[in-house]
Amino acid sequence: MPRYVGLDVHKHFIEAYLIDEQGKQLHHCRVAVTRESIQTFAAKCLQPSDQVVMEATTNTWEVTELILPRVAKVAIANPLKVKAIAEAKTKTDKVDAEVLAQLFRCDFLPEVWIPDKKTRLLREMCAHRAALVADQTRIKNRIQSLLAQRLIPIPVRVLFNGHGRNWLSHLELSTEDRAVIDGYLRILDQIESEEISLQKASTQLSYDNEQIRLLMTLPGVGPAGAQALYAALGDWKRFKDGAHAASYLGLTPSTRQSADHCYHGSITKAGNSLARWLLTQAARQVTPHPGPLGVFFRRIQKRKNYNVAAVATARKLVTIAFLMLKNVIRSSPKISRTAKVASAFGIRAPGKINCRHQEAGFCDDAQEAGTLSVGIMLCRASSRSRASASRCFCISALDVRPQRGSHFPD
Repeated sequence: MPRYVGLDVHKHFIEAYLIDEQGKQLHHCRVAVTRESIQTFAAKCLQPSDQVVMEATTNTWEVTELILPRVAKVAIANPLKVKAIAEAKTKTDKVDAEVLAQLFRCDFLPEVWIPDKKTRLLREMCAHRAALVADQTRIKNRIQSLLAQRLIPIPVRVLFNGHGRNWLSHLELSTEDRAVIDGYLRILDQIESEEISLQKASTQLSYDNEQIRLLMTLPGVGPAGAQALYAALGDWKRFKDGAHAASYLGLTPSTRQSADHCYHGSITKAGNSLARWLLTQAARQVTPHPGPLGVFFRRIQKRKNYNVAAVATARKLVTIAFLMLKNVIRSSPKISRTAKVASAFGIRAPGKINCRHQEAGFCDDAQEAGTLSVGIMLCRASSRSRASASRCFCISALDVRPQRGSHFPD
């Protein structure tokens, strides 16, 4: 007879609540959040037929890996939806664990997808890289703020390139200000060094992934954006279509409807905030784009405003990315044109030259070389009417414009 185990996971302890099929309490205990304590709890209190549930939090995935080999199933609940379903006046750790177990027993639990270890690692690396970039921005802002306080104008356009750093190092300052500036510059150099090392590790992880290289052919999407989008989506096959993928990333408008009244507000902002931010930044790069994406952006900008157009274009990028992943993989796992520039992706691999200018150059080359091949692969897919319409939009968005009377090669 299966049992249901609700775990209320905290930073220092876990509240466990076990019930049977009728919902009666069988056991209740508290476990310290250490590997030894969790393994001991799993060995003594859990059975192979048990089904365990916990909410998504900071250390959920590590706890899941320790418990999963000893039970039949581990489910992860969406904490926001659980709160909406089972909100109560009395809230304790014991009650929370019991609510999770009861919802799981009654099949009312709002579960989330459990990513594999490789996807989690890629997500962590993307988040870590974004944090390093944010740290660099904060240090640069502090240096500029100090110069503004001392009424020192900056004669160079870019302060932190070679020419700007040279001017900053020869700038006449007081002893105290020079010590502060030099300290900030040392911290900035260390952060940049860490970022380069992380870029090498991230490239090593995704170098052989054809799907990430395919996503890099999207207009405005570079290595960081492609990796973040791929990591955020995870197994893209679990989405019904591109609209569901965009909704998963929080790029769809919220809706409030009652009777004859329906209001569409701002986007939901659910899901991975880093991927959503990178997609909006990529969407801003297609403003002068001559293809349909650029036309779409400018049309929305004229009717609404710039920010609304950027978010709408970011949603369109997710839809196109889903169609590319779906149709190209189904038709052929190899992409002929992008395979020619696959070696360029190794520019940022360990032991080779690493710089952002080469990275940007590769993105341009990959976009130009991979655009036509993506269109060819999409046209080779099945010829159903709805799918054909979606593929035609995807091809046009990538600027594949066949001439009249021409045909795609086999």
